[in-house]
Amino acid sequence: MIQPLAYIHPQAKIADNVVIEPFVTIHKDVEIGEGTWIGSNATIMEGARIGKNCRIFPGAVISGIPQDLKFKGENTQVIIGDNTTIRECVTINRGTKDHWRTEIGSNCLLMAYCHVAHDCQIGDNCIFSNNTTLAGHITIGDYVVLAGMVAIHQFCKVGSHAFVTGGSLVRKDVPPYVKAAREPLSYAGINSVGLRRRGFSEDKINEIQDIYRTLFVKNNNVSKAMEIIEADFRPTAERDEILNFITGSQRGIMKGFGNS
Repeated sequence: MIQPLAYIHPQAKIADNVVIEPFVTIHKDVEIGEGTWIGSNATIMEGARIGKNCRIFPGAVISGIPQDLKFKGENTQVIIGDNTTIRECVTINRGTKDHWRTEIGSNCLLMAYCHVAHDCQIGDNCIFSNNTTLAGHITIGDYVVLAGMVAIHQFCKVGSHAFVTGGSLVRKDVPPYVKAAREPLSYAGINSVGLRRRGFSEDKINEIQDIYRTLFVKNNNVSKAMEIIEADFRPTAERDEILNFITGSQRGIMKGFGNS
């Protein structure tokens, strides 16, 4: 199912049942898995590794060279997991020698005009709404939802199951399970709707909420809140994920509402 008006480099590796529409351009050193559909006028450049059953819509540019003046032409990649949808005019840049690859997980949806810069690491089941922009070296966990026109500063991290409201400027790390809103970006509760949709029990949701009340609501500084959480909350996967995220934060985490 390759249209004659598409250009495919002879060295590209295309599975037998991939559909490639007219005016698609596929460069060398590209691999595309079974069942994937490439819409008209999409451009797949060197270093792209696209999984099975993906959908790449018209105007998307996958694996363009990084917009990083330190890039010197090294052999890097973009890796996209299975069942991921890339909508119109999305741009995804390949990695630099810092990480050698930009990665997007499986079952993700990147809506129109999103941009993912070099060396970003994006988990599974993420949704990025229209015009969301990620600078370089950003790490996004699983099940993260970024609403429209979110802009994230380079080297920031967003934890799993977090939700960031539309138009937000993300300059600090966003811990897992939370809602982030306002300007400057602040804690706006936990992502209870998303957690219920994904099968979290009410007891587990209440546990996560109590942890974040200690961190963001009760006027503790981060160090004091960490001590209280470790002492007062029994070890669970969620508690430990929150503590490890905060401990490993390089840029610092966002503030609680009302804190400067």
